[in-house]
Amino acid sequence: MAEALKSPLLVRLSERVVLARFESMKIYSALAAVRGLLERGTIRPGHTLVDSSSGIYAYALALACHRYGTRCHIVASTTVDTTTLAQLEILGATVEQVAPSEDLKLDQKLRVARVKEILAERPDAHWMRQYHDRIHCAGYHEIAGKLAAALPAGRPLTVVGGVGSGASTGGLAERLRDRLADVRLVGVQPFGSVTFGSEDHHDPEAIIAGIGSSIPFDNVRHDLYDTVHWLDFTHAMAGTVALLREHAVFAGLSTGAAHLVARWEARREPGRLHLVIGADTGHRYVPRVFARHKEAPDPAGLRPTEIGSLAELAMPWSVMAWDRATYDHGHDQDHDHEKDHEKERTA
Repeated sequence: MAEALKSPLLVRLSERVVLARFESMKIYSALAAVRGLLERGTIRPGHTLVDSSSGIYAYALALACHRYGTRCHIVASTTVDTTTLAQLEILGATVEQVAPSEDLKLDQKLRVARVKEILAERPDAHWMRQYHDRIHCAGYHEIAGKLAAALPAGRPLTVVGGVGSGASTGGLAERLRDRLADVRLVGVQPFGSVTFGSEDHHDPEAIIAGIGSSIPFDNVRHDLYDTVHWLDFTHAMAGTVALLREHAVFAGLSTGAAHLVARWEARREPGRLHLVIGADTGHRYVPRVFARHKEAPDPAGLRPTEIGSLAELAMPWSVMAWDRATYDHGHDQDHDHEKDHEKERTA
């Protein structure tokens, strides 16, 4: 079933925009990662694979463990919904959630701390480290070849999607650039994420943490991105509701945000084909997004503020030419501790 679910459907939204609509995008990543670890002998059937997750990676890892005969333990964010929790448990995963917190950074700190405790308690446990281990890019390298073959030959391509852990849009663009002559990468971020420097901007309704982060991720290669957009919740909701209303596509909030961005980018660059990465379905967003569809503004009237530096960042929607630059997050003590622990565990 995991193999059947992993591939996206390609949906043409307009002459300039195509959606790669995944049931759950990280299935590709998790399957390839677990398969690779087994082939290397890093893990064996029966070992327990552990990671923290706010939703779709947990489901993907549970499916991969079910497929390859390993155990799965998830330290879950409080944002994981009851539908996902039920599926994880029935698939054989064990799940524990950290104490509720309105602070995303505290939530991630608590999850990482708990993972470290589990590793100390269980010698058969392997930390998947979806945010930092490059093995998670392998699955996206695989799907890039299939997408390149399916898209029109010779047309310049712009990939638009949430930055997230860095493995998805980054991994796709990395391999697509090996196969196609002209590939631009446009990353989408929520305000409050440290990944591209918006941590000082607070969006009280932000629930799209899966495309941003409160701690640095090693899998994010900033030098792959040509342009970055930052959106607040209301703008992401506008794109999500419009995607269902106009195209009958029921997708998650990060997909809606990427859809809104792609519409704007396509008007600016009409000669390019824009590929929107649709990470998951809309089921877990029903109460907070789709049930409030009457509050969603009309995307036709929405425009970003074009900025020249991070100092100019302004809510609710900003866009900046990133030009494949590197980025220094500065010192992050918790992140350094996590990396030190990984070095010790590998040794």
